[in-house]
Amino acid sequence: MSTFERYLTIWVGGCIVLGIALGHFFPGAFQSIGAAEIAKVNLPVAVLIWLMIIPMLVKIDFSALSKVKEHWRGIGVTLFINWAVKPFSMALLGWVFIGWLFKPYLPADQINSYIAGLILLAAAPCTAMVFVWSNLTRGEPHFTLGQVALNDVIMVFAFAPLVGLLLGLSAITVPWDTLVLSVALYIVVPVIVAQVIRRRVLATGGQQTLDGLLRHLQPLSLLALLSTLVLLFGFQGQQILAQPLIIAMLAVPILIQVYFNSGLAYLLNRAAGEAHCVAGPSALIGASNFFELAVAAAISLFGFHSGAALATVVGVLIEVPVMLSVVKIVNSSRDWYEVGHAVRKRGLSAQPGE
Repeated sequence: MSTFERYLTIWVGGCIVLGIALGHFFPGAFQSIGAAEIAKVNLPVAVLIWLMIIPMLVKIDFSALSKVKEHWRGIGVTLFINWAVKPFSMALLGWVFIGWLFKPYLPADQINSYIAGLILLAAAPCTAMVFVWSNLTRGEPHFTLGQVALNDVIMVFAFAPLVGLLLGLSAITVPWDTLVLSVALYIVVPVIVAQVIRRRVLATGGQQTLDGLLRHLQPLSLLALLSTLVLLFGFQGQQILAQPLIIAMLAVPILIQVYFNSGLAYLLNRAAGEAHCVAGPSALIGASNFFELAVAAAISLFGFHSGAALATVVGVLIEVPVMLSVVKIVNSSRDWYEVGHAVRKRGLSAQPGE
């Protein structure tokens, strides 16, 4: 890792503070930037996300995507965490912490709304920023892309009934324009742009030129991540300073959910014999959230000033710092993981009676 990457946590912390300060002192400027949106998808943030993930997507050789089936165990683990564990564990944590432990300290008329926001946050897996987390763990890029694409397809059909079940509603209003536009902006367009760049560079300069381009693009990707943080925290600067205690209480179940689901996915992959380059992104995809969709759905269902909207915003606030800590845990435990992986592989390859 470069010196810049090694101290990424420090830069993230600085950008969080800077974003909150700028949002507090220059609310008008951030309101203008925040208003630049289509179907509740902020266009400046979308451009920065392109700059974040296109360098990772340029690395991907689509002809090798057929090899993803070799990692079927990792795909199964991630799907299990995303769709059978995470939404239900968040509903349970929301009830325990918001509906019981912290209930005396929260506005009584917003309790159910806070829990609903937490459920919306957990019901859709992240589609864009996981490429950044996967890259930081040296994750298998084809697995990451294949898993994200599969989650996107499932999300189109499963998001509404799953949230409806957990919220106890017979039907919910899903912001389909936000869902479709988000998938197009954060997945389809970057994939097309990245592959056009890859093919042109390979055609004109070969693999060596492509490797050089990727070395130059890497810092751009991280700078875009930091700029995105400044914007996201700037949008919510006043709200963070106005309600710090409520935000801290809402953060507790989100933090537990992230570490629980990422840890469970990581351990299940190790037990299944998957390589570390698959277990890392699997854990990160299993723990992260599609916060753009969650915020839009919360506003659509409950209103901009609702407890649900605030709960999803808290997910935005802690997403990057927490996921960076998961990246650090995954990277620092690589040796431990690979020892267990080697033992598991020997066990699977051994013949009966040997």
